[in-house]
Amino acid sequence: MHYFYEMAMMRKKGFHFTKYEAPNLSPFDKLFEIFQELITHTSGDVDEALDWLRELDREYGLTDEDYTIDDFIEDLKAKGYLREEFSDEGQEGEGIPGEGALSITAKMERIIRQRALDQIFGKLKRSGRGNHRTKKAGSGDEHTGDFREYRYGDPLEHISMTESFKNAQINHGIDGFSLTEDDLVVEDTHYKAQMSTVLMIDISHSMILYGEDRITPAKKVAMALAELITTRYPKDTLDILVFGNDAWPIPIKDLPYLKVGPYHTNTVAGLQLAMDMLRRKRNTNKQIFMITDGKPSCLRLADGTYYKNSVGLDDHIVEQCYNMARRARKLHIPITTFMIAQDPYLMQFVRHFTEANKGKAFFTGLKDLGEMIFEDYEKNRRKRLK
Repeated sequence: MHYFYEMAMMRKKGFHFTKYEAPNLSPFDKLFEIFQELITHTSGDVDEALDWLRELDREYGLTDEDYTIDDFIEDLKAKGYLREEFSDEGQEGEGIPGEGALSITAKMERIIRQRALDQIFGKLKRSGRGNHRTKKAGSGDEHTGDFREYRYGDPLEHISMTESFKNAQINHGIDGFSLTEDDLVVEDTHYKAQMSTVLMIDISHSMILYGEDRITPAKKVAMALAELITTRYPKDTLDILVFGNDAWPIPIKDLPYLKVGPYHTNTVAGLQLAMDMLRRKRNTNKQIFMITDGKPSCLRLADGTYYKNSVGLDDHIVEQCYNMARRARKLHIPITTFMIAQDPYLMQFVRHFTEANKGKAFFTGLKDLGEMIFEDYEKNRRKRLK
């Protein structure tokens, strides 16, 4: 849990904390919660995450002689969360600990995405923000008459209570009747219409400037959105691209490893790639989400060189951004910009950009970023699929 990570960071600033005891968790589960947060912050660097974990253990006494960090590492490997890759000099089976390089597995990548979804979706359910379980499934949904097991995120109104109660009686008996999640059955639907989304993530150097980590919240949002769409809306599509001096797509499985670079911000390249990706989609409903904290400061020229200007807002670069916004508007692709900076001149740029596209803009802090993107995705989907 990020509780310990934040404590460690604040401790460096002179704060002091008493020991925290996580309730009702096994030694492995307690460490696993912390490890998941650390592996996200370290962009999938297992060694760095474990170094942090050992530091937190020294500070807060997370383990004891009955269960150590080394025991935890062995459990991570045994449960399929970590794999150990050996060089020619250190082959598996030689019995020499520490010879192999540790990395996270595909199973761990899925766990991290699910955790990101739980963190954001859980906040929404507790706060009541965002109508994620609307009674209006949309005119694009057709009931098939078939049933399937309940999956996380299924609307409650799609649950067949008759079939679910029947399962509960079969599974638990009448005398000791109980209804669990495993008993729930959902009436399946087909979607006539679908939504194609491209999520753009700024990875310019400003995303970690001034001691504020902005890339980790953006990364968590991307992982949570990917998990939401693949589990709840499997016929929707989500593509993710990153943009710095250039723009390039990344697969969902690579999100935990995402890092910033020594880049400027080529917003034009990101928008161009996003529109190219959406042109290839057959869906009629398309949208672009853009997470950024910096001004556009770079263009790639025809000869392959870069035009860069980090001083203020460059008129030439800005005008190219407005042109891209207008092109997206002609293609009926709305752009929603999530601006995680509060500079007045940048906010003015975003407002003009949004007007050129007839899209939307949110000026948000890092804590509200995930909730706002989830709300907007759901609202856009309901509006455009009706």
